[in-house]
Amino acid sequence: MPLDRFHQALSTDLEALRERGTLKGAESVITQVIPAEGERGPRYRLAGEGHQAFLKMNSNNYLGMSLRGELRAAEEEAVQAFGVGPGAVRFISGTYQAHVELEARLAAFHDRESAMIFSSAYATALGVIVPLTTAETVVISDELNHNCIINAMRLSRPKDKQVYKHLDMADLEAKLAAAAGTCRRVLVVTDGIFSMRGDHGPLPEILAIARRWDDKFPENVVVLADDSHGVGAFGRTGRGTEEFTGSEPVDILVATLGKALGVNGGYVTGSKVLTDYLRETAPTYIYSNPITVGESAAALAALEILDSPQGLKLLDHLRAMTARFEQGLLRLGYETIPGEHPVTPLMVRDTAKTTALVAHLRQHGILATGLKFPVVPRGDESIRFQISADHTPYDIDSVLEALESFPGR
Repeated sequence: MPLDRFHQALSTDLEALRERGTLKGAESVITQVIPAEGERGPRYRLAGEGHQAFLKMNSNNYLGMSLRGELRAAEEEAVQAFGVGPGAVRFISGTYQAHVELEARLAAFHDRESAMIFSSAYATALGVIVPLTTAETVVISDELNHNCIINAMRLSRPKDKQVYKHLDMADLEAKLAAAAGTCRRVLVVTDGIFSMRGDHGPLPEILAIARRWDDKFPENVVVLADDSHGVGAFGRTGRGTEEFTGSEPVDILVATLGKALGVNGGYVTGSKVLTDYLRETAPTYIYSNPITVGESAAALAALEILDSPQGLKLLDHLRAMTARFEQGLLRLGYETIPGEHPVTPLMVRDTAKTTALVAHLRQHGILATGLKFPVVPRGDESIRFQISADHTPYDIDSVLEALESFPGR
């Protein structure tokens, strides 16, 4: 049966994305990783780009863990012993000792009672928020929260959902006040690190407001933070936004193994009652295979490195490279949003100029991500740079030199 009308509808939708400027287009395909050598960090070759070697300034691999020999060795050993895939979902026959050990290690790392791993951080957010949202729940969310939180709110069908202005604690409190007497439970959700800007949620203030209003709701005000960009890259020992802000533990913490820890998968940590409940109710946990045994072994190796003197050195270097880049941007007259997190936005505030600057950087062998209207509000167009511990001073200076040579600056 021909699908001409169906395909025409899809083509029309794709053209609409192109016209709005949100079409992502063809993906860059990495064909080779060139190991760090001398004063240079790793470089990458891309399909169709010949022998050009590119410096990644748009990777979530904040500690450079994904290329470390210790992680590769741990994963290879586990694969040799247990194979490449788990073969089933957790409750059938897909739970291996490495999964259990990793969950225990994550709980200890965050000083929580319990933790459980999911196939990704996106799946974690969906798998946690949806089953915890009843017909008598109001969900209150920061307006710049990640897409996984937005979609979880859509899927969860709460009694009401409210969005407060970014980092505006007065607006959050007003939303809680309005919810009082209308529902049994409130779920306040925030990113730890906001991935497009590198700024962070004020967790102590959020918790204080939640506690002030807690007795107005029969099933409490529950605070959930998704710190996927914070854990491993933020705070003195890499414990994320809680550590950086001096916050007490949030009620529910979601994070990832796929960014600073360099592997794959997501997780939630909190009370044992919470994880016991989620193991029985979270669809993205129950009906989806877990990460592999090899990935679990590699994640355990990453945690051991992070939680050691070597990890502290990596974090010190990451902070130094972030400061070097941020100071360089300011020296060149560029605008940024100051902060210690390795997401460092260059605020361009013009769509055409953002496109031109990303192309200029690519011509100089630098991969960076441009954020343009309508993905971001008009006037907030920017380039999101992401610093990694495998960047060197030479790498940072090379990017600054390319930015200095941009004709339109």
